[in-house]
Amino acid sequence: MLQSTGWRFMKVIVCGAGQVGSNIARHLAAERNDVTIIDQSPELIRRISEAYDVQGLVGFASHPDMLDRAGAADADMLVAVTFADEVNMVACQVAHSIFDVPTKIARIRAQSYLRPSFSNLFTRDHMPIDVIISPEREVAEAVNRALHMPGAFDMLPFADDLVRMIGVHIDNDCPIAHQQLRQLTELFPNLNIIVTGIVRAGKLFVPTSVDQMLPGDDVYFVVDTDHAARAMPLFGHDENEAQRVVIVGGGNIGLFLGNALEHQEGRVNLKIVEADRARAELVAEKLDKAVVICGNALDTEIMEEANIASAHAIVALTNDDETNILASLMAKQLGCDTAITLVNNQAYQSLVGSLGIDVAIDPRATTVSSILRHVRRGRIKSVYSLRDGVAEVMEAEALETSALVGKPLREIALPEGVIIGAVVRRKAVLKPRGTMVIERDDRVIFFALRESVKKLEKLLAVGLDFF
Repeated sequence: MLQSTGWRFMKVIVCGAGQVGSNIARHLAAERNDVTIIDQSPELIRRISEAYDVQGLVGFASHPDMLDRAGAADADMLVAVTFADEVNMVACQVAHSIFDVPTKIARIRAQSYLRPSFSNLFTRDHMPIDVIISPEREVAEAVNRALHMPGAFDMLPFADDLVRMIGVHIDNDCPIAHQQLRQLTELFPNLNIIVTGIVRAGKLFVPTSVDQMLPGDDVYFVVDTDHAARAMPLFGHDENEAQRVVIVGGGNIGLFLGNALEHQEGRVNLKIVEADRARAELVAEKLDKAVVICGNALDTEIMEEANIASAHAIVALTNDDETNILASLMAKQLGCDTAITLVNNQAYQSLVGSLGIDVAIDPRATTVSSILRHVRRGRIKSVYSLRDGVAEVMEAEALETSALVGKPLREIALPEGVIIGAVVRRKAVLKPRGTMVIERDDRVIFFALRESVKKLEKLLAVGLDFF
């Protein structure tokens, strides 16, 4: 186990070297954790071993001898993200029963395993998995957040949704473009906003008080949730919340989303387009209010039947990226306001914005963020990874012994590339200022560039009990 003064690195075994597994390994290895990754593919293992500082093993991730070779006897955590649910579950069982690994995380796709009536399955007495990640549910939640914040390409809740981080694109008609950020407080003293990150020419940076937002920038800001509706027009976005929604694809994600929309406050007029007749009939049985249309979303007549021209949003969630992208573009051309599109292929991610798609959902990124929330231990309440790990947003709880507690923020030397976006104290959202003094039990929202994440955690290690 790697050690440093007052600091303990983790020993982690990652089962599965696909996109999610390799990205988890990359995140952890970049922070100098001891990472071993197992996969049946020699090519995947060779590639990841050459790219990152990890130990790669070729073999079956659930086999006891393979986990033994990986060092499970003294591992802190096992993350099982192979393509097979059953392999993930057995790997966790072996890690628990033979090696007593403290924390076990498994990705489970098959929804039958996740039914509430079967919840007793995943307990220490049966299948001892500490954290279950369902990519389909994670993606559905991400889409639902996007529908509730039109005009934003990203919306992340913190502190029981008292605080939100919102990502927006700055257009030429943005009222506060070209203003120095320090002037925002002078112009809007009653608005609780902190701009934490700006993406310009493909590069993400933490701005200073004299920086400006320019047309063409993507901007991340932290805001009191009660102020979010007032904040969006300042950034040039005053779109109405989607009340008429068309979902393309009635798979697990579409069904989860449809169910969530049917049960939330405020009536949503929902239509679902599904190409497979048997699946369309199943979705129609599962949902009470949605209109389910069986047909090809690339057929203009089907889209007209869904009344796409008057829809506030199309959400394209099929298993085919090209279908999702083309259906979204067709819907926008026919008059739909907003396109939210599931894109699996990383090569397409950088293209969809220029095509006119408003929000691109990357299922890999949502799964990685979900796992990172549990990898960051102790007093870390929530973590999200941004832009393929270029930055992270963390919510941490301050302990009495924290280096943050008891002194003005201006006297605390935060690492370069780190900024505090908000402080939540007894359900009140406070705007961080130089004179502010952090108190015990405060929730602190940090924005940190990738190269600064470990420095931030080291700074807070003793006081915030990260490890």
